[in-house]
Amino acid sequence: MKSFTKFASVLLCTTAAVPAWGQQATQQPETAAPDATAEQEIIVTGIRESLQSSALRKKNTLEVVDSITADDIGKLPDNNVAATLSRVPGVQAYRFGGESASPVGQGSGLTIRGLSGQTASRVDGRAYITAGGREFNVEGASPGMVAGIDVYKNPSAEHIEGGIGGLVDIRTRRPFDFKGTALSASVGGRYNDLGKKVQPELFALGSTRWKVGDGEMGLLLAGSYSRSFNRGDNNPAGGGTSIRRAISGDSAEYASNIGTGLNLNPAYVGRSDVVYLADVANPLALPEAQRANLVSTVTEAHNIFQEDYMRTRKGLNGAFQYKPTPDLEFYVDGNYNYYQYHQNYRFLNIANSRYVQNLTTVPFAIDEALANRNANGGANELLSGTRLATGTFLGSGATSIGGDEKSDYTTWLIAGGVRWQVTPHFDAHFDYSYVKADRSTDNRAVTLSARSGLTWDVTRDLTTSPAQLGISGPDLASPSTWVLNNYANGTNQAWDDVAGAAALDLRYRFDDSPIKAIKVGVRYSVLEDRYRNYSFSGRNLTTDGLPLAANQSNAIPVTAVPDLFENSPTNFMNGKMGYSGGYLVFSPDALLGDNVRARFPNAGILPEDNLAENLLARRFIRERTYAGYAVADYGFLDDKIRGNIGVRAVRTETFARAMVNSQSAPGAPIVIVPNETSSSYWDVLPTANLAWYVTPKTIVRLGYGKGITRPSVDALNPTITVDTNTGLGSRGNSELKPQRADSYDISLEHYFSSVNYVAAAFFYKRIKGFFSGISNCETVATFPPYTGTLPNGCTGGQYFITQTVNAATGNAKGVEISGQTFFDYPFLPDFLHKFGVAGSFTYVDTKNPLTLNGQLTDTPQPFTSKYNWTASGLYEDSFLSARIVYTYRSKAILFGVAGNPIDGRYIDNFGLLDASVTFNLPANFSLSFSAENLTNAAANRYVGEPALATGIERQHFVNGRNFSVTLRYRFGS
Repeated sequence: MKSFTKFASVLLCTTAAVPAWGQQATQQPETAAPDATAEQEIIVTGIRESLQSSALRKKNTLEVVDSITADDIGKLPDNNVAATLSRVPGVQAYRFGGESASPVGQGSGLTIRGLSGQTASRVDGRAYITAGGREFNVEGASPGMVAGIDVYKNPSAEHIEGGIGGLVDIRTRRPFDFKGTALSASVGGRYNDLGKKVQPELFALGSTRWKVGDGEMGLLLAGSYSRSFNRGDNNPAGGGTSIRRAISGDSAEYASNIGTGLNLNPAYVGRSDVVYLADVANPLALPEAQRANLVSTVTEAHNIFQEDYMRTRKGLNGAFQYKPTPDLEFYVDGNYNYYQYHQNYRFLNIANSRYVQNLTTVPFAIDEALANRNANGGANELLSGTRLATGTFLGSGATSIGGDEKSDYTTWLIAGGVRWQVTPHFDAHFDYSYVKADRSTDNRAVTLSARSGLTWDVTRDLTTSPAQLGISGPDLASPSTWVLNNYANGTNQAWDDVAGAAALDLRYRFDDSPIKAIKVGVRYSVLEDRYRNYSFSGRNLTTDGLPLAANQSNAIPVTAVPDLFENSPTNFMNGKMGYSGGYLVFSPDALLGDNVRARFPNAGILPEDNLAENLLARRFIRERTYAGYAVADYGFLDDKIRGNIGVRAVRTETFARAMVNSQSAPGAPIVIVPNETSSSYWDVLPTANLAWYVTPKTIVRLGYGKGITRPSVDALNPTITVDTNTGLGSRGNSELKPQRADSYDISLEHYFSSVNYVAAAFFYKRIKGFFSGISNCETVATFPPYTGTLPNGCTGGQYFITQTVNAATGNAKGVEISGQTFFDYPFLPDFLHKFGVAGSFTYVDTKNPLTLNGQLTDTPQPFTSKYNWTASGLYEDSFLSARIVYTYRSKAILFGVAGNPIDGRYIDNFGLLDASVTFNLPANFSLSFSAENLTNAAANRYVGEPALATGIERQHFVNGRNFSVTLRYRFGS
């Protein structure tokens, strides 16, 4: 408790010394209410007031927008900002590692209206980024710092361009949002029932305002710190056809291949219960009757992956406002956001043998459509008719991997500006912002090999979920079973980004005119991205630094350095897979610092603060944009028809530098030199919005907007890399242009009260220039001709090079239905007035035409479920407020569509149940309890894709449930 108190004191002192987030920034649209009842404060408390604030923002905007407002200072509805966003209609968030997060530990993992990776990120209207990307890593945001979130589905011309999916604007607090002095603080803890660990959550905010002459000043300071711990037990397996034929040990063919041909093991001769699974190179060379009996062993090798996910979030925010007169305001805002994704992993990989005892199969047809999209055309031939169900793989091998992965994300923002109401009709706003964003990844691991001659009999049942596993053989937990093999740091990278923007916005309001206001503005911005790579592999942990010999004569036994090892947990998947864990791994903590280098001097490992850079991976991107906009707000028929029409014009200039190999003449030395390119383009982006107030409570909206999503900065890198072993390679494309979309919206909203409403929206986006990878055979002058033995489909020493281009035209279309209500209608009994419900339903269909195996295929966007819905039950009185939420998603492609469907992965249907309850205590205290994932569900992965779903589970996850408790204090308003 002493250390905890000391830490909290240090945090509060630090908070008081650092400026941070605040002012609503440039390009934030005006949303004047049509009537006086629309006035509301950003700072509210309680579920009902939060829903009211969000409903009023939705009702009174001129655009298509959905909002979420914090229940109280420092209290979003969820412990994760991405999870909160998943309650918004049209927004889907992935759940990974026990939280709403990207499945690779980085990025937002969000899709808006079916479009992933195409979301614009803003904080108080300003562009806000994570290093190396254009989106902010929303999963890393500190929930306590958020006053509310607006999701613009079809932004108007005054918004900063950059996201055809939608725009997520995080609103923060400012001192003038409060009536006077306000204080808020909370302390809590979070517990994962699989990992059995408790982690802290802290928040503090102070705000005050005071008179200065005829004017007023205000200062707000806030800080937050939280950690979370989640377990992730899973069992990944491979895809692919894996078509084989079974040769029985008691057959003449088996006996004839002893010492020749397949060189089969003589120990199983005459065994009717043992078969050898031989590869079938070309099933179509066999008669169809024989193909019906071929066996696919797809997903035969489910491995054991035990992972600990540790996430740390820190936030420091502040805002200073000074109004010398009611018409003039100066402000300075600051923001610091730190997020660390830290993972310890303990892997047991089983290499199945080809000898299977008691093999059983189940009917399962693999045809050419599933195997390769029928790339050969013609009839869709059957390739195999059964798949492996159960069996024991005799004499299998094993390896063990212990690893530590860290990704650190830091974003600083400092901004300032002035708002001046020059006359009662004319006002001006100037804003400048500077963003510094850094990111680094470090993923190091040690692999162990089994001692020479040791094998295991591995029994599998692939018909269950999860697949069952039994292991018989040497003790996997014993140090005497293992020897060291190698050390690697596979993703040691660093990004260093800076961005600056200056914007001037002017507005003139008219009296007694259908044109209510004219708004014009200009904005200049620059973004610079620097990338370095220090990854390495193949540092051999042997007596001589050479690769581990086949007879292990140079091996270092684990028994020689036992202090470097640990055993995995023994409650793997809580026993759901049969095998419960407990295998030996290199301790993730022993990987830190230069410990491995010091303990194994023959490995040739460089100091961690002096790693060799992979110079060919270095890049620099600079992007300048010049934008201007004009928007007219209009209203007529007594403001029953309101809206705006405008246009935004933006010029983008890009400079890119990569490092490439260069050879001045044949036979001359190859040197690394810069390769620099420049490009520029214009975009003209018209927008129009109309809101028809059929009645004061019923609104019909129409919207049109043209938007862009610029290519990721790494895609602009003008580099080329090849693999001389496989003949494959990739090339960057600095000439990539944005994806451009025409978006159409129509919606109907009806408001029963300031809180209760229902809404339905229809949308269609026509998207030109989808980013697509194409592959061609090329001669690469800076590399020797390809002479490898693996076929790459090219001749004459050419490489098969993949490049991202602007390709076909696709679309996204769908329906969103949402609503919320408390049962506070006069005709209902009073006790029902305390209960409420909220929910949304989204149908979205996306088509991105890609050429896969020579076939033009309409593919869905990754991470996008066709059906998504959320339902909440609510209760609130003066003492207690409670919420229970269920969120459901249908099948979705994981990272992207594979060339061959059988190699692909899709996420099956799943639903998550979360709940929370808050007690309002005396003396301005409150106590909150929350539970996440009460049904212990997860986004399990299957072989194939939604349109060609196989029902074969490829990776099952168990993450456990999360429980948290928070004590909160609040003073002032």
